[in-house]
Amino acid sequence: MSVEPLNNELINNELIKYESIGISFGNRKVLSGFNLTVKKNQKILLRGKSGVGKTTLLKMLLGFTKPSEGTLYFRNRVIDSKTCWEARKEIAYVVQDTDLEEGKVKNLLGEIFSYRANKEKLDSEKLWTFMRELELEDDILEKNFQELSGGEKQRVGILIALLLNRNIYLLDEATSALDTKLKKKVADYFLAREDWTLLIVSHDKEWERDWMRIIDLETQSW
Repeated sequence: MSVEPLNNELINNELIKYESIGISFGNRKVLSGFNLTVKKNQKILLRGKSGVGKTTLLKMLLGFTKPSEGTLYFRNRVIDSKTCWEARKEIAYVVQDTDLEEGKVKNLLGEIFSYRANKEKLDSEKLWTFMRELELEDDILEKNFQELSGGEKQRVGILIALLLNRNIYLLDEATSALDTKLKKKVADYFLAREDWTLLIVSHDKEWERDWMRIIDLETQSW
C-alpha cells in the first residue's frame, strides 16, 4: 500500500488550529464545538456580542487561559504552558484597553524592548514613522501613560505591536477608542500587509472587507 507524502507547504501554512473548542464561564457554557484553522497570511474577523468567547479564543493562543473542551494548536503543536512561550515570540497581541504601568511612555517602551526577546527591535526611525501614521504627537513620549486618553493609550498599544515586528497579530477591539478616520487608517494599514496573519475581534465596520473570512460566533456555523 502506498502512502502519500506529507505536503510540507500545506502543514507550514496552517499556523493556528482550534479543534472542537468549548468555553465555559462557571456553569455557563458560551461556546461549544468551535473549529477554525488559520493559515499563513489569512485575515479573519470574529464577530459576536459580548460574552460569547471572542477574547478568550485569542487569549488561549498565548496561554493566558485554557479551553474548557477541545485542543488548540500553534504550528501543529498543542498549546500548553511550555509551547505558549514559543507562540508569544511570534505573535503581537493588541487589546482594547492597553494597561501599562505608571511612568513616561518613553520609559515604558525602553523597558518593554529591554527584554531579551525584544532587544534590538526598538528602531528609532520606525518609531517616528509609526507615530506619524498613528497621529501621535512627539511629546507623547514624555507623558505619563496613565494620564493619556483612551484613544492615545490604544494607539500606544498599536505602536508597541508594530515595533515588535511580528507577522501574526491578534487584534482585540484594537480601534474601539479611535475616531472613524483613524479606525479606517489603522484597519487599512494592517489589512494591506499581505505577509501578515490577522485574527481580529472588532465591532468596527472599518475592518470588514468582502474578500476576508468573517465568522459570527453567535450563529454556531463555522
